[in-house]
Amino acid sequence: MSGTLSKCDGEDMTDTTLTELHHRSADGIEVSLLWSRITNALTVAVEDSRSGLSFEVPAPAEKALDVFEHPYAYA
Repeated sequence: MSGTLSKCDGEDMTDTTLTELHHRSADGIEVSLLWSRITNALTVAVEDSRSGLSFEVPAPAEKALDVFEHPYAYA
């Protein structure tokens, strides 16, 4: 998926051009690994539909998959 995404916590982002590199979903929790083509930054976005909790975590390139697999440990 690529296109324009907004920050999942509702705050305005300065960079709205993101590409979803990886996505997983389980038990009402959606996790996406996002890459900004403008800043070259990686971010993991989490949305829990059961609790309503949503957040984003910066994901350094060398730890991006670990952050994607364990976002709550990095939150």
